[in-house]
Amino acid sequence: MKLLPGFALILATSLYAVDSTRPSPPNLILLLSDDQDWTETSVQMHPDFPGAKSVHIETPNLERLAQQGMRFSQAYAPAPVCAPTRISLQTGKSPAQLHWTKAAPAYTASDGFKLIPPQNIRQIPSSEITIGERLQSAGYATAHFGKWHIAGGGPERHGYDKSDGATNNGDAAPHKGDNPVDIFGMGRRAAAFMEKNTKAGKPFFIQMSYHALHYPENAKPATRQKYAKILGASNDRAIGRAAIAENLDEGVGLLLDKVDALGIADNTYVVYMSDNGGGGRSRTRPISGGKGDVREGGIRVPLIIRGPGIEANSWSRQAVVGYDLYNTFSELAGVTAPLPAGTEGGSIVHLLQGDESPVKRPRKELVFHFPHYQRDTPHSAILLGDYKLIRFYETGESYLYNLANDLKESKDLSETLPEKADELNALLTAYLDAVDAKLPQLNPKYDPSKSPSFTSGGDRRDRDQNRNRDRNNRPRR
Repeated sequence: MKLLPGFALILATSLYAVDSTRPSPPNLILLLSDDQDWTETSVQMHPDFPGAKSVHIETPNLERLAQQGMRFSQAYAPAPVCAPTRISLQTGKSPAQLHWTKAAPAYTASDGFKLIPPQNIRQIPSSEITIGERLQSAGYATAHFGKWHIAGGGPERHGYDKSDGATNNGDAAPHKGDNPVDIFGMGRRAAAFMEKNTKAGKPFFIQMSYHALHYPENAKPATRQKYAKILGASNDRAIGRAAIAENLDEGVGLLLDKVDALGIADNTYVVYMSDNGGGGRSRTRPISGGKGDVREGGIRVPLIIRGPGIEANSWSRQAVVGYDLYNTFSELAGVTAPLPAGTEGGSIVHLLQGDESPVKRPRKELVFHFPHYQRDTPHSAILLGDYKLIRFYETGESYLYNLANDLKESKDLSETLPEKADELNALLTAYLDAVDAKLPQLNPKYDPSKSPSFTSGGDRRDRDQNRNRDRNNRPRR
């Protein structure tokens, strides 16, 4: 049937009017810091632990973000090192399933350890549907600035309209002075992208993968001097980390200011988290462990989210994990396409709306698989409710903790609660089998008299202190 010109105009106008009443898709900004410990901001990340923040690092813009949004007291990175977390965030799948569980290349038989860790895929496959691709399909303008670190040709081959390319750690090294590790260069590029798409009326997704806290020596000289006075001039590493954390916070503040200046704060979600824990030896630190192990210090990270419908200065105590953001961003953006097969996260939109029901995922348990030598020997952890079990592959030993009253993981309950330990061990094995996780194998060249020390992210002393503490705290029956 041919429509008369006037009727066609009325129909088109009517259809446009219906569409215009729908809420505009929200803008999404993910701010990802690098190696930032749960306690390395001035934002208290747990309501019951004053020590869940730094006593000397100043991050006033993250404090502003927290006051305006929601803090998550039990948020986890998918891995205790960077690259596995980054591919997990892009795909909504765990590092175990993706077969990418280590950042640096894994050790081989010639390195002399008792076990030979599995090798990684080392680049994101083109078959994976990234969050950038999903949001592009929904009409979003997409950008990735900063550290990519998962190869595959870079962000623009995986769903991003704009990017800094297939960058790695070393790309941050030349940036010093007034632009340490390119914090502010990234910010300028992101601000221009926001302004362009806001003027065009197009929703946008930006992932800011900051290099900080890498290259702490590149922090602004004035900021380093400030913390040298606070911490003492001889504590160079702590001075640098504190200074680069404050510089990063300044970069975050400039982006928040740009969102406000563009008048889009009411329709923009801002998410801040770290790619893994950092570690630390502070006596007041309520967690133990750090980068390169799956104790809480290696995987529990700061997570703050601000956006429409989120109550100011609110908290969520539910366990959430980085790959939940894949489902969350999809729901917020109104993406109706089915989730890719194997997606492991669950949307946390209901948490943002104040509903503290547990996150619905394909499995109730969370697994953190790190079959490598770094801060400790190869190990995995499983978390279900308040209980967490860590299994070590060299010895076959496992340790059980109740995080509700033992956040430092200092009292092994495996002999007191053998049924719970058996349950979690069985679930861990079932999960690793289900995702075809790669496990370490015995090294036929192993010589116990020549067993090496760790060379990255920790040393044998750290491992032995943790293991001896666990054994000493095993209950006796």
